[in-house]
Amino acid sequence: MNVFAKVKQYPTQLFLIGLSFLFFLLRLPSFVEPYWYGDEGIYEVIGTALRHKRALYTGIWDNKPPLLYYIYSLFNGDQESVRVFSCIVGISALIVFFILAKKILITHRAAFVATAFFALLFATPILEGNIANAENFMLLPAIVAGLFIWNLSQKKETFATWKPFFLSGLFLGISLLIKIVAVFDIAAFSVFFFIATYTSFSHMKKQILPLIGLFGGFLFPLALVLLSSALTHSLSTFIRSAFTSNVGYVGYGNYLLFPQGLLVLKLLLLAGGVMWLFWKREKFSKSHLFILLWLGFSLFSALFSQRPYTHYLLVLLPAFSLYLGLLTIKQKGQKLIAIGVIAVLFIIFFLADFRPQMGKKLVGYYGNYLSFTYGTKSLDDYLAFFDRNSVRDYKFAEFINSHKNATSRLFIWGNNGQLYKLTNTLPPGRYIVAYHIGASQQTWNETARALIKQPPTFIVVTSPLETIPMSLQGYKIRLTINNGFLYEKTF
Repeated sequence: MNVFAKVKQYPTQLFLIGLSFLFFLLRLPSFVEPYWYGDEGIYEVIGTALRHKRALYTGIWDNKPPLLYYIYSLFNGDQESVRVFSCIVGISALIVFFILAKKILITHRAAFVATAFFALLFATPILEGNIANAENFMLLPAIVAGLFIWNLSQKKETFATWKPFFLSGLFLGISLLIKIVAVFDIAAFSVFFFIATYTSFSHMKKQILPLIGLFGGFLFPLALVLLSSALTHSLSTFIRSAFTSNVGYVGYGNYLLFPQGLLVLKLLLLAGGVMWLFWKREKFSKSHLFILLWLGFSLFSALFSQRPYTHYLLVLLPAFSLYLGLLTIKQKGQKLIAIGVIAVLFIIFFLADFRPQMGKKLVGYYGNYLSFTYGTKSLDDYLAFFDRNSVRDYKFAEFINSHKNATSRLFIWGNNGQLYKLTNTLPPGRYIVAYHIGASQQTWNETARALIKQPPTFIVVTSPLETIPMSLQGYKIRLTINNGFLYEKTF
C-alpha cells in the first residue's frame, strides 16, 4: 500500500493533527508578548502573591471565582508559562469540540467546517484568544460537559441513574469556579435535555433524577470552596468578592427605563425563544435544538453585563461554530432560520459595539511578531504595538530593578498592575490597581493604612486621578514618561 492510500485511511486524524499544529503556530507569538494586558497583570500579581502565602481575597483581592488565580499561581504568575498552558488547554478544547461536532453534525464536512472555524477564531487575537483570560480556560470543561449531555440525551436508559449527569455537572462546576457565566451553560444544557427527552407531562417525573444529578455535580465544587472558606473564617469575604461585588459591574449599560431594564428585556427575549423552541420541538432535530439553545444562552452570557469586551465573545464561539457547521447540511426550512439567526447576531453585535479590529489583530499582530523576531523592529516599537504605555512600564521597571534592594517596596497608583510582576514586587495591601482602591471609602482607607504600615520605596503614578491614598512628601520624581511619574523615597 502506497503512502497516499494510507493517508486516505486517516482523514480525521490528519485533520486534527494539522489543525492542532496550526493552532500552536497561531498562538506561538503570544508566548513572547510583553506584560501589557491589565487583567492579566492582576492575575499575575495574585498568582505570585498566593505563592508567597497571601490568602486569596483577604490578603490579595480581585472579583472573580478562585480557580483562575490558582492556575496563575501554579506558574508563579509567569505570563509565558500561563500562555503555553492556555495553548495546551485550547488544543484540548479543539479536540473535544471536534468529537462533539462529529456526533452532533454527523457529516465529516460539517464537523470539519465547524472545527476549523472554532480553531481559527480561538487561536488568533480576533477574539483575544491569545490572552490567558478566564474565558480561555472555561471553554474546555464546558465543551466536555456538552459532549456528555449530548451522549446522554441519545440513550433510552438515561433516566435510570443520576451518576453520569453528576459528572457532566462537575465539569460545569469547574467552569463556574473560573467564571460565574458558566451558569448559562448549565442552563442551556439542562433546558436542552428537558426539551429533547420530553414526551408528556406525566413523563416529567423521570426527568427529575437526571437533572438533580446534573445540578448536584455543578454545585459540588462550589460547595467544597464554601466549606473551605467557612473553615478559614473567610466565607462572607469570598461570597462578597467573587459574587455579590459583581452586581454593580453587571448593571453597567443595562439601564432601560429602570435599573437593569435592558437585562430584563434580554431575559424575556431568551425565555420567549426557549418557549418557542419547546412549542416547535417536533419540527427540529436534536442537533438543531442543542445548537440553538446553546447559542441563545451563550449570546445572553456574552451580553450579560453589556460591556463590549472582545473576549466575552469567546463563550459564544462553540455554539456559533456548530451552527456554521449545521448550515453545510441541507435541511428543510433551514435557510430562512439561518438568515434570521445570523441577521439578529450581527444587529446585536453592532448595537452592543462589539467591533474587533481584525486588521490590527491579524495582519498587524503577526507582522509585529515577525518584524521583531527578524530584527527589523525595535523593542520600543514592538512594545508600543500592544499598548504605548508598555514602553513606559518597561522603562519604569528597568529603573526600579536597577535601584532596588531586598527590602524595597513598590506602590502603583494606576491600572498597570503588571508592573508589580515586572519588578518582582507585591502591592502593600490587598488591592492591586487604582480602580479597585478607589472603588469605595473602605478600600481607600484600607490601602492608606497599609501604606502607613509599609511605606513604599518607589511610587508609580499613572492614574489620571489626582489624589492618591498617601502623601508624596519625602519622595522625588525620578522619571516622567507618557503622563506617568516614578517617585523614589529620599530618606
